Amino acid sequence: MEQEKYELLSHIKYPEDLRKLKVDQLPKLCDELRRDIVEELSVNPGHLASSLGVVELTVALHYVYHTPDDRIVWDVGHQAYGHKILTGRRDQFCTNRMMHGLRPFPSPIESEYDTFTCGHASNSVSAALGMAVAAALKKEERHVVAVIGDGAMSGGLAFEGLNNVSSTPNDLLIILNDNNMSIDRSVGGMKQYLLSLNTNETYNKIRFKVSRWLNKRGMMNDDRRHGLIRLNNALKSAISHQQNVFEGMNIRYFGPFDGHNVKNIVRLLRQLKDMKGPKLLHLHTIKGKGYEPAEQEATIWHAPGKFDAETGEREKTDTANKPPKFQVVFGETLLELARQNERIVGITPAMPSGCSMNILMRAMPHRAFDVGIAEGHAVTFSAGLAKEGLQPFCNIYSAFAQRAYDNIIHDAAILSLPVVLCLDRAGLVGEDGPTHHGAFDLAALRPIPHLTIASPMDEHELRHLMYTAQLPGKGTFVIRYPRGCGTLTDWRCQMEELPIGRGRCLREGTDVAILSLGPIGNNAVKAIDALKANGSRISVAHYDMRFLKPIDEELLREVAERFDRIITIEDGVKKGGLGSAVLEWMAQNGYQRHVTCLGLPDEFVEHGSISQLQHITGIDSESIQQEILKS
Repeated sequence: MEQEKYELLSHIKYPEDLRKLKVDQLPKLCDELRRDIVEELSVNPGHLASSLGVVELTVALHYVYHTPDDRIVWDVGHQAYGHKILTGRRDQFCTNRMMHGLRPFPSPIESEYDTFTCGHASNSVSAALGMAVAAALKKEERHVVAVIGDGAMSGGLAFEGLNNVSSTPNDLLIILNDNNMSIDRSVGGMKQYLLSLNTNETYNKIRFKVSRWLNKRGMMNDDRRHGLIRLNNALKSAISHQQNVFEGMNIRYFGPFDGHNVKNIVRLLRQLKDMKGPKLLHLHTIKGKGYEPAEQEATIWHAPGKFDAETGEREKTDTANKPPKFQVVFGETLLELARQNERIVGITPAMPSGCSMNILMRAMPHRAFDVGIAEGHAVTFSAGLAKEGLQPFCNIYSAFAQRAYDNIIHDAAILSLPVVLCLDRAGLVGEDGPTHHGAFDLAALRPIPHLTIASPMDEHELRHLMYTAQLPGKGTFVIRYPRGCGTLTDWRCQMEELPIGRGRCLREGTDVAILSLGPIGNNAVKAIDALKANGSRISVAHYDMRFLKPIDEELLREVAERFDRIITIEDGVKKGGLGSAVLEWMAQNGYQRHVTCLGLPDEFVEHGSISQLQHITGIDSESIQQEILKS
């Protein structure tokens, strides 16, 4: 049955099997691979549209290059499902993103065919250049290919890599998968440039032939190559009246070509494979290619959840009487505040639908800015807006904000500029794994002067914090909140100012005190309620700290005076976060108390459901109960 359904794919376990096929068989294989991805993801959700868009490119790469000896460096790892299936993991693909199953993105820990970590974007050119230079220094015959796209070319690191590629001797091939998308539509000057970029096909054919002729005569192997490339670029610019930015950097450009013509891609790759010097192959692709629902609505089908593979009908979830996602509360509250405060503007690095900035964009498009996959720029752009009197709300996923660390320090905090940095997806995010967990924000940001760092326990608190942050004189203000839903269905409330650096007592007690920060405090509430329901006589006090910085010293003094046993709980790494802050304060003020810190361990937490990950890291309600009982 399997062989009838997948006549070619069922016989391919590794790329060496793929390379036994004839070129004319590759279109059929692409159809089968695309169908396999759709059917698998219909029952085990993941990133669909991006992987469908690169099926032909994936097949062609493994057909032409002798992987894993040759290196393929993927950018934006959610493009690589077809790559996983063709490299010995098809039988395991049904476990993709599940705990102890296949990792959500390519990882050398999982497979020798995965050459580098690629959870988010823009690192492929730099990493691949390093591999290419290393191969040359070690005198190894190895080809290296960087596959960049899905909006990643807008990232600053990509430009830094291209700049170095142009000046460092290498034979790197860069493939630009140009689908005009990241999760949402791509934006910015690079997008517009790529849309207008065009090269005559006849010109390309002639140049291929000339390049091969020169290469055979040894004229493309030394410094003469650079002079020939510069001459070629000058002649081409004069003829076409167009300057190519890549060729302006001495990177030979080929394209754009149809990224869904697998036989032609094979031909191109074979012609480029042994060509000396850095090269860029520009392919036009369609995100979601071959599956009509995904082609029509690529943003929705980026990660659609479960669906019917035949009809394209997505599984509906019952949202009635359920709390909204924190991101929705953020988006609705931002619009509400923007209507009250004309200084407010919104900034997002390519995540308008993911963080719900699209709510403000629809209502006030002139006051919301998608800057592309460029987190550092997003922060510094926000700082510039703030310097001139505006009130930016800059929303970045916590894990991606790590790219903007210097910008937060240098461009916002030093001047105490009124930038509200909203860190979505803070803490454990689930199946996307270690590249996406927002584990380090609290520990990383706490040492920075002039920052206010807060985390709301529920939706009302989020609204209060957003309202507080936009009031005059609050400086650089960080608000972190998790992926997914909160706890309140009646989340709309009258917003009010919260006193900076003040927590609150949620429950009085006499035996042990729990200090929590953010929504993870709801696990503490469940733990305390469960113990009481089971007849426990332990009297537990619970304090919601609200702020990590400045920390509530008056509250800490009260706790230190009343309790010998203290438990801190946070959805972030224990080293450097809330627990560390409490221990530091206790030591500095002469208190010797038994403080237990619950949080994420000093290791990268793998993928799984949020409930599974909270359990293995010891911050679920059951683990909290056990810690309380130890008292």
